[in-house]
Amino acid sequence: MKQMERIRFGVIGGGMMGREFACAALRWPQLKGNLPRPVVTAVCSRTENSLAWFRQNTDATLFCQDYRELLQDPEVDAVYCAVPHHLHEAVYRDVILSGKHLLGEKPFGIDLQACQSILNAMRQQPEVFVRVASEFAFFPAVWQMMRMYEEGRFGAMIEASFTMKHSSDLQLDKPINWKRVKAFNGEYGCMGDLGIHTQHVPFRLGLQPKTVSAQLSKLVTRRPGPDGAMVPCDTWDNAVLLCGGESRSGERFPMRFEMKRMSPGDSNTVEYEILGMDFSARFSTLQPNTLFVIDQKSRKPGWAGVPTGQQAAYPTITGGIFEFGFSDAILQMLAAYVSELRGLPCPLACFTPQEALLSHRVLTAALQSHRDGASVPVGDIA
Repeated sequence: MKQMERIRFGVIGGGMMGREFACAALRWPQLKGNLPRPVVTAVCSRTENSLAWFRQNTDATLFCQDYRELLQDPEVDAVYCAVPHHLHEAVYRDVILSGKHLLGEKPFGIDLQACQSILNAMRQQPEVFVRVASEFAFFPAVWQMMRMYEEGRFGAMIEASFTMKHSSDLQLDKPINWKRVKAFNGEYGCMGDLGIHTQHVPFRLGLQPKTVSAQLSKLVTRRPGPDGAMVPCDTWDNAVLLCGGESRSGERFPMRFEMKRMSPGDSNTVEYEILGMDFSARFSTLQPNTLFVIDQKSRKPGWAGVPTGQQAAYPTITGGIFEFGFSDAILQMLAAYVSELRGLPCPLACFTPQEALLSHRVLTAALQSHRDGASVPVGDIA
């Protein structure tokens, strides 16, 4: 059997997503075929507890608290980076300018200016491969929905909506963390944290917001700090964006994005809906293994649940037998990253830096729209 190529990864940021990335790499034999295998060889984290987890569970040989030490390691080919948003610009630029490939977490810079700065670093190192982490497009039902759209089954567009909602912030005694502080999370608030999860699918399908009318909500202004005393909580909790959308063919339609940290009854609920004159489809993580559809040709008025099976874009040894979850989506995203990095067939690709730039323009337009109380053309955002 041909020996599998290894891609040596450094992980910067040893929190939840850094560990999820490492777990996906450890599960690599679950994938069929002979894709290049990601192997974690170096880890940077600010806390000893995080480093201890990687020492116990990976074969990494370098452990450090200064990411620049990791970037100097010749045994690192690529970097997965999951750090707070205010660090994206400096860390991502340093990774790229060091000549190492990058899979960086959303939102790819704390604001539009930071994103543009990262893209400038990419222009200086065109041989470096860079993508943005985004997982939900890799759910089998979502992938099937995307293929149906690309096949032209929907006909003329009626409208589309893309949402991500959870409710944990309704617990008013929940201690504050960096995602609830504007200095670390950014002015976007919930939009920077959740936005790309709502944008990967439409942007990839060529469904783009051209105008944005936004309503942002700041529902909790103080939370308990590390010592229990109340401290300011200054980020947006909920965001609703009503957009004038446009397809690749130039047809215009209403387009809605919702990003909410305070949505009673939801727990990281992701929902996508595309309505067309010929065909419509709806996905929800509440029923992740079913795609709900309406085929106008059948003349049946209600939504029909279609079991999609579990066969993902990158086949696994269990095929479509067992249910698919978020950790499986991370494995699929990593498969897409290494496939595209090595120029291999890529049935579904990761979110791109250019799509991240569009995301930042949309979110910047949303801030301006809420501030001015008016619809803002995305094209006016430089």
